[in-house]
This record gives sequence, structure tokens and C-alpha cells, in this order.
Amino acid sequence: MRQAFAGHGASRGLALGRARVRLPHVLEMAEQHVAAAQVGAEARRLHDALEAARGEMRALREKLQGALSREAVEFIDLHALLLDDPELVQALDTLIRQERYSAGYALRVQRDRLAAVFERMDDPYLKSRLDDLDHIIGRINAHLHRREPLPRGTAGEILACDNVAPSELAQLQAQGVVAIVSAAGSPLSHSAILARSLHLPLVVGAAGMLQRVNDGDVVMVDGETGEVVVDPDADDLRRYHQRELQDARGRRDLERLRSKPTRTLDGVDVALHANAESREDVARAHALGAAGVGLFRTEFLFLQRTELPDEDEQFQVYRDAVLGMSGRPVTFRTLDLGADKVDRTGLSLANEDNPALGVRGVRLSLLYDHVFDTQLRAIVRAAAYGPVRVLVPMVSCREEVVLVRRRLRRAVAAVRRRGVAVEAPPLGAMIEVPAAAIGVHGLADAVDFMSIGTNDLVQYLLAVDRNNDALGDLYSPLHPGVLRLLAHVIGAGEQHGKPVAVCGEMAGDPRLAPLLLALGLKEFSLHPSSLLELRRTIRDCRLGDLRSRAGQLLQARDRAAIERWLQAAGSL
Repeated sequence: MRQAFAGHGASRGLALGRARVRLPHVLEMAEQHVAAAQVGAEARRLHDALEAARGEMRALREKLQGALSREAVEFIDLHALLLDDPELVQALDTLIRQERYSAGYALRVQRDRLAAVFERMDDPYLKSRLDDLDHIIGRINAHLHRREPLPRGTAGEILACDNVAPSELAQLQAQGVVAIVSAAGSPLSHSAILARSLHLPLVVGAAGMLQRVNDGDVVMVDGETGEVVVDPDADDLRRYHQRELQDARGRRDLERLRSKPTRTLDGVDVALHANAESREDVARAHALGAAGVGLFRTEFLFLQRTELPDEDEQFQVYRDAVLGMSGRPVTFRTLDLGADKVDRTGLSLANEDNPALGVRGVRLSLLYDHVFDTQLRAIVRAAAYGPVRVLVPMVSCREEVVLVRRRLRRAVAAVRRRGVAVEAPPLGAMIEVPAAAIGVHGLADAVDFMSIGTNDLVQYLLAVDRNNDALGDLYSPLHPGVLRLLAHVIGAGEQHGKPVAVCGEMAGDPRLAPLLLALGLKEFSLHPSSLLELRRTIRDCRLGDLRSRAGQLLQARDRAAIERWLQAAGSL
């Protein structure tokens, strides 16, 4: 019998397939003890399961390296750290050897202890890490009982689950999963961001579906509208195939835009840059006609290693990116890591209660000046092969920019002494800390350009963790305060004659392009997968009309009014 469910579209796309139901992970394990003679064998069984889970994470990370956005790799690395956490591993050993618990029951006991600690935390970011703990516990338990931790389906399956971790998505897609429907989750979560880069349809917040769908049911998913239909009828299937044909025509039309300018109907050119972190990303950006690389993430060079990358290793990667863009500018963002990841780089920082607000970004670079100087020299050397810019993350005040400018000049002088003729690359600041955005006039004359990182800016400005499902409705880039702050930063750039780009998720959402254009934005930096669709949207816009309605947009008092503005602009 046909059943329809309304969720939130998190990653666009249509899918039709058989349901594979994965119920929420609950570690059901009765108290069980082992004989004294079996303790050693039980401990070995636990450590075999831990090593199998570690190997699984290593294999998945190697498979994803350089092929996807950093979101999946970051979560895989986090899960790998949890597998080595003494609070987990040593405690499990103790429970088996001293209490003579079975490995499965020890896993349940220690999971519940750690969960209680997470639940008592006031910080929502740290509290939300309980999901990561449960995911890792599930992997270990699966290996203890020789079950696959992820469903190995046949092609054409739609996963119906409670929630999905970013580290699972690529593996699920490789196994033939064509769409995912989850009862929880947010369209702005890390999982949703990665699903969009994978072009994997995702619907979140489909409440009630898990209780009413069975393995093998035929399911139709619309990742744009959030509609999920179980056992679709003839009308549903006809509508699905019509949409398929429309989407196929749309994809063919997009391909024709590869060599077209990104120009509005009234003749204003808009620059579309690509976000990248690998040679493959750069090649794709070039092929799609990107105006340049607006954000090249350099963190991947530093992660999952015990020694720091030397200058030559970094230089070769940066040089190849510059050569790959054939004269179009490449903007290198300097190391953007915090205490939650820095211990995987050969650096050492004390643990922090809230690494999102700790020593990260430019703060880390200025603390480890020898690491920063090495990176700057490598970037400056790459500038001999084409136009390069330097972008500094997590800037909060003018003094940080002044210090970075000083170090950049020293790096240029050092490279020139080697006989390499280079000029100092333009220096820019990421505007993602609310204080930097509010005080942007004090920063603007100290930099050559600015790039607004909306993901963190929105999160910090609204005091909302975008991965916290309980707060999902509060995290929105369409908050009136967010738009007014964006307009403030863009206007300051115009006033000081400094280019301003947006490089967060907002930039890659074609539905929000009219809004950003109305606020005066003329530079976007986004994942290459969204570039052609954004170009099509901008080519259908008339900038003068949008700018004339900016005042109405900035007077909006709530999200609903902003959404009405977008509807009137024809984007929703």
C-alpha cells in the first residue's frame, strides 16, 4: 500500500530502488562473565575487533584521499582517534581482565560510562560527539560478532536509517546505495554537505518512516523536495520518469555552459572560483571554466602523519595546482587546523574543552612560526609559476593580519635570496569570526581581498552547532542578522576597493544566488560539482532588479520574509 513521508531535501536528486532498513544502533548485551582461563582469549578477541575496525578506517581513508571534500576524511580521522583513545581501549581491557566481563558486555558498560560523561557536558559541540562514539562502538561490536558494520547491498538500494555519518557515505555509494533517507539529521550537516558533493540524494527528518518501511519495499526518493514514497503507484512512477527526463535534459544543457561566461542578463560578469584540495579538483575546476581556485585547502598535506611536510613537498603540490589552472589565480588557504586534529600532524597542543574556539587557523600558524614560515616559502615559490594569493583563516583582529603580512614579506625575501624572481602574493583574510565581520573596516585596509566563510560565520554568529539535530531549525543562513552582516562585509569591501568572495556552502547553493547578488556579491567560491548549475542561475538573473530590491531584503524581520523574497526572485 502506498505511503508518503515528508522530510527535508538535503541533497538533490531522484532515486528509485529497494529499501534496506537499518534500525538505530542499540547495544543490547546482557551481563556476561568469562572463566578465568578465558580472559586472555577474550581480551585478544576484543583487540582483534579493534584492529579490524582500525584497518577498515585506514582502507576507507586511503580510498577517499584526494577524491572528495575534506568532510569525510575529517570524520574518518576522528573515528580513528576514538579507536585509539585510552579512555576506551584501556578501560575495556580492565573490564575484561579484572571484572572478567565478556568483550561484548565490557563494550556496553564502557559505552554507557562515556555516554554519561558526554550527556553531562554543557558544550553542545562536544555533547554531539556522542554520535561518533556510538558509531565506533557499532563498528567494534560488528567485528566482535563477525557482522558487516555497513550494509553490503546490491545496486539500486535506498538506505532507510536513523542517521548517517559522513565517513559512511562514500562507502555506501560504492556498495550500490543510490539514495539515503534518515529519520534525523539536518540539511546543513557535514553529512548533507558531503552527500551533495557525491551527488547522492539525501532526505533527512523523515519522521515515522523507519517504523513503517520494510526491507525490500520499493521506495521513491526526491532529494530536492524531501518527498519519500513507499510502494509508489502508477501516477508516482509516471511523475518520476518525467522528472528523470527533465533532469537528463537539464544535465545536457549544463554541459553546454562549460565555455560560457558567467554573465547576468544585464551584462554584469560574476566570477565563479572553485574550492579544491587535490590535483583532481583543480583539473575539474579548469575543465568547467572556473575563473580560478578561490580556496585551496592545504590541511590534507599535514594530516595522518607523524612528521611535518617539508618545504619541497609542499612546494610541489602548490606548484602543480598553479600549473593546473593555466594562468588563472589559485588562492592557498594557510593551515586551518585546531587542537582536535593537530596531534595527527607531528605538532603538539594541549587538549582543549572547545577546539572550535581555541588555537586554530591563524592562531596556530602564529604559534608555530617555523611551520608557518615553511608553508609561506613554499607558496611564494609556487608564485613563480602563475598567479597566487594567500588566504589566512580564523582572523579575528587587525593585529593578526599585520603579523602575517610581516612573515609573508620575510618569506618573499628568503625566496628572492635563492635567485627566484617573485613578487609578494596578495594577502587575504577569511571573514568567519563575527568580530572580524563587525570590525571589517579595520581589517579591510590591511588586506588585499577578503573571503567570507559562511559555514563557521553562521555557526558562530547564531551560537548554533550545525551538526546538532536538536538545533537544526535554528541554524540557517537566512537569519536576518546573517544577511545584514554579509551586506556589511560586502559593502566594506566595495568602500575600500577590496574584492570580497563567499566560499562557504551558501556560495554553492543556486537557490541563494539571487540573494547574494542582491547584497552586492560578485565573487563566489564553491565545490566544482555545483559550478555549472550556479552559472546557469546567474545567467538567468538581472542584477539591476535584484540590487533594487536589496533594501526590502535587509528589512526582513524573520526567515519567512526572506524566503518570500527569494520566491519573488524566482529562486525557490
